[in-house]
Amino acid sequence: MPAPVASPRAMVIDPDASDIAQAANGDPRAFARLVDRHLARVHRLAWRTLGNDADAQEVAQDTFLRAFTQLPQWRPGQARFSTWLYRVAFNLCQDRLRGRRDYLPVEDLDPGDPQAGPEIALARLQRLERIEDAMAKLPQRQREALLLCHYEGQSQEAAAEILGVSVEAVESLLARARRTLRAMLPVEPAAHARTVPETKP
Repeated sequence: MPAPVASPRAMVIDPDASDIAQAANGDPRAFARLVDRHLARVHRLAWRTLGNDADAQEVAQDTFLRAFTQLPQWRPGQARFSTWLYRVAFNLCQDRLRGRRDYLPVEDLDPGDPQAGPEIALARLQRLERIEDAMAKLPQRQREALLLCHYEGQSQEAAAEILGVSVEAVESLLARARRTLRAMLPVEPAAHARTVPETKP
């Protein structure tokens, strides 16, 4: 994926701009700062998308390798460097997911209360398993939007940039995803229930 090209109508202030410029000029410390700043989130996105730590580590490595090779051509533009990294990682994940069933690591959805008794813990685990199964049945784009906005905390604008769609399309994807999940998941007592993910604009 080529690095974004500047657009005079949609320039953004990128907090990584200084390190990008220095790294593009061959400063290894600047690139190390970029890696330190973004590696954990790129890895987490890959892990939540792929459900496999080994694959997630490879995607994270490939993402930063691609970033390193394209830094000399980088131009400030419509997307922040962090958003572009997410888009690269997301596309690499989709390449790996082709031909196999999507998987969402159920243990990462809700850590729950470590002091909860065994009955509550079992009920929560069963609930999370149902959420995982329901998430896996969502259309791919709906699931991706929900993962980015709810589990990764991305804004709808950032999710739109990563997915390559409009903000209105992301809003529609989220609304349909939540509606579908509510239809698939039974209402449970408040003590045990995990509510359908809500997202903030």
